[in-house]
Amino acid sequence: MKKVLIALVGLLTLTLAACSQTSTSATTLVTYDGSKNITVYTRDTTSGTRTGFMEGIGFAEAATSDSVLVTGFLIKDNTAILNALSIDEYGVGYVSLSSVNSTVKGLHFNGVAPTEANVINDTYGLKRPFMWMIRPAGDYPSTTVEQIVQAFIAFLATSDGGDIINNAGAIPLPSTQTWDQVKGNHAVCNQNNSGVVLRIGGSDSIQKVAEALTKAFTPKCGNFSAEHDHTGSSDAYKRTNDPAIKDTSVGKDIGFSSRFFRGAELTVAASIRGQLAWDAIVAIVHLNNPVSNVTADDLKNMYNGTYRTWNALINR
Repeated sequence: MKKVLIALVGLLTLTLAACSQTSTSATTLVTYDGSKNITVYTRDTTSGTRTGFMEGIGFAEAATSDSVLVTGFLIKDNTAILNALSIDEYGVGYVSLSSVNSTVKGLHFNGVAPTEANVINDTYGLKRPFMWMIRPAGDYPSTTVEQIVQAFIAFLATSDGGDIINNAGAIPLPSTQTWDQVKGNHAVCNQNNSGVVLRIGGSDSIQKVAEALTKAFTPKCGNFSAEHDHTGSSDAYKRTNDPAIKDTSVGKDIGFSSRFFRGAELTVAASIRGQLAWDAIVAIVHLNNPVSNVTADDLKNMYNGTYRTWNALINR
């Protein structure tokens, strides 16, 4: 009997050891090769996300110049960067906070998590504005379109609009005014506008927010239709106010930018441009990447080529 007990104890010990090895291997299922080169993904030089990111990491010259970036960088839009980093184990990129999903890992910045709360309390450093721009008075396809645009801009500044912005992942500007309190100023919303189309474009980082806003506002203003075509922050101005573009087939009634307006964009009247929200920019990597926090210098060194492999961050 004693021998049987000893045998059982031995078998149990081996079983537990085997289970321990399985558990250990399960927690280290992925072996990450930090010697692999870092693949750098970026937006193009017209992107407001790129401007906010590069300025936020102290690499402002890279906002409008590709020549200062590491050799071999890849230019992709917001969605394509998300898709790439869900596959590329050794890549790094950046996207809008409102775009981050469970397919990628959003990195802490200077030890602070990329959350809405941390943007509001101003502890998360990588943030940028969401801006709007419209056409000048009298420069619309019809008076009805112009009046609906004015009503929509008023809606953006209400707490109702703020709720939509918040639900779509951005951080609205503070407001205590409701749509019910201001809708009386916009009689156009009391009529049937089902045959009216608003053309909306600009930053693709704002597209999700813009689509949520128009979806919520359409039934409040006569069921107009919203046509979204988002091609980049620079087009917020070009397609609403640039004389060479605004009246072509790509012209827009409302444009959005995910950076502050600059240069020629500031020549338009202050009354036809403004801010609707804040957004955070998040550095993202593949889920298997062991890095969870980066500093501004870390990101700058990856994007300028000082850091070539992931061991530069893993082994410090």
